Amino acid sequence: MEMRFVYITCKNVQEAMTIGRGLLEKQLVACTNILPQMKSMYWWEGKLVEEDECVMIAKTQAHKMEDLIEEVQKLHSYDIPCVISMALTESNPAYLKWLADSVKS
Repeated sequence: MEMRFVYITCKNVQEAMTIGRGLLEKQLVACTNILPQMKSMYWWEGKLVEEDECVMIAKTQAHKMEDLIEEVQKLHSYDIPCVISMALTESNPAYLKWLADSVKS
């Protein structure tokens, strides 16, 4: 079973908690981690933006990504939320089994 590490940025911890809880309640992810503060710099609508954001990391099965992205878009305040998925290739086999067992099939 192919597992994914998903990087999501949010405007603050409260938004990350809301999104994380929504993903967990729908069993789209096995786990989320919230890193409360980072500095982001990016181009938006022709302007260089600098602001505080929050990072959420989620772990899920690859076949859940479409539903996960759809749910994040429903719950997120950004017009275009950052949702980036990376395949887990070298991982603790017991942890991967727990991840797979924790995500609704």
